[in-house]
Amino acid sequence: MNPLQVSRFLRAYDDAAAKKGIELSIGFDFGEYISITRALPTKGPTYPSFRPDRSPIKSGEGYWMVGVDKNGEVVLVEAARLFDLSHSNFAEHLESLKAFYADPTIHAHPQDRCTCTASMAKKITGKVAYHGDFWLRRDFRGQSLPRIMAAILRGVSFAMWAPDFVCGLAGGWILDKGVLAQYGHAHHELGGAILQLVEDNIADADLLVWLTGEELRDLVDRREGNELL
Repeated sequence: MNPLQVSRFLRAYDDAAAKKGIELSIGFDFGEYISITRALPTKGPTYPSFRPDRSPIKSGEGYWMVGVDKNGEVVLVEAARLFDLSHSNFAEHLESLKAFYADPTIHAHPQDRCTCTASMAKKITGKVAYHGDFWLRRDFRGQSLPRIMAAILRGVSFAMWAPDFVCGLAGGWILDKGVLAQYGHAHHELGGAILQLVEDNIADADLLVWLTGEELRDLVDRREGNELL
């Protein structure tokens, strides 16, 4: 890893966000993150993957980002964590509900379910950076911000973990509305997660989206941020 190259990559996207009137910050206390997200009236429930009362994240294995406008009001949020799947795979992690709960036998509702039929999910192993909880305020949509948000998350994940894979679950609506490319997803497959989490009132049918570690490195090395600017 070239630290200067990672720095340049992140700076390009941070500058792009600043030009749109957004100040970005990073945090590691997920209790604070949940208090921020719960105050957002139009944001859906955060998956328990990022809730410390359901799935605690060890120091150095997760972070979140928040963007605020000139009035200090929240414009965007997103989060990431590292899964060690060296003896497992992402499909198994999802279907066992361990992607959502530290101990499903304690935290999961008896009717909680997750089915993953995406074939690629069984190949996602090793150090896996899981990105999720994307939310962007309505008045800032249509301004290339999803691309900026996704790129910064990828750059930070690369710098912190150099993962074997970056992956996430994306609502099917981003495919229906033709905005998948705006989030910079190199690959997607249907059947990522047919999910029901009763206590959080979550019932989703999500795509699996991913990048390999090599693709992530190439993304940073080619300084894609320069194209955006």
